[in-house]
Amino acid sequence: MDATILIVEDEKNINDVLGFTFSKAGYKTISAYDGPSGLDMCLNEKPDLVLLDVNLPGMDGMDVCKQIRKTSNVPIIMLTAREDEVDKVLGLELGADDYITKPYSARELTARVKALLRRATSENTNSQPKENSSIITSGDVTINVDRYEVKKNGKTLDITLREFELLKFLAEAPDQIFSREVLLENVWGYEYLGDVRTVDVTIRRLREKIEDDPSMPRYIITKRSIGYYFNKI
Repeated sequence: MDATILIVEDEKNINDVLGFTFSKAGYKTISAYDGPSGLDMCLNEKPDLVLLDVNLPGMDGMDVCKQIRKTSNVPIIMLTAREDEVDKVLGLELGADDYITKPYSARELTARVKALLRRATSENTNSQPKENSSIITSGDVTINVDRYEVKKNGKTLDITLREFELLKFLAEAPDQIFSREVLLENVWGYEYLGDVRTVDVTIRRLREKIEDDPSMPRYIITKRSIGYYFNKI
């Protein structure tokens, strides 16, 4: 594997264990031990994935994530010791693709990393134009499945990998209602152990990008007490 993982964790023993775990799995790893250094390494070293602790000296993980998202859609997994749902939701709202709460198993974390990297690799592989690209059009929104690209009124949207995967899954089955549990299983790509609020947060971020008025969505519709569906206009 040629993928590079940036580990931003201030506790050296945890950083070393993570480095050993992913090096053994065949990945290249680079490490930072505070927020500013992690942000600098991410922007300059261009890793394929970032493992980002929330509690960091200098700049906390939430701020690092926010700054990264201004210029990069690199997959980010937040590492947090906080059980508070508000903290988890905030990380996702700031653009993290996933989060995992300490203590976590190496096996679970590795599975999540592999799932995100598979999608990122697929995105890069399919980034070149194809003559027979699969296009989904609804109203003023266009989804290019092969190029992992979403446009609204002809303008390309700044959309994360996870947001794209969720939108694509819904749009490929218009008017079919999916529960949050089904969306977690299919979009997140593994037996997800997290909170179904993850789906709600990602839906909200998508609506802010593709809807004219997120409070009155036309494309991603909520079916109360059941789930969500894509409205083909």
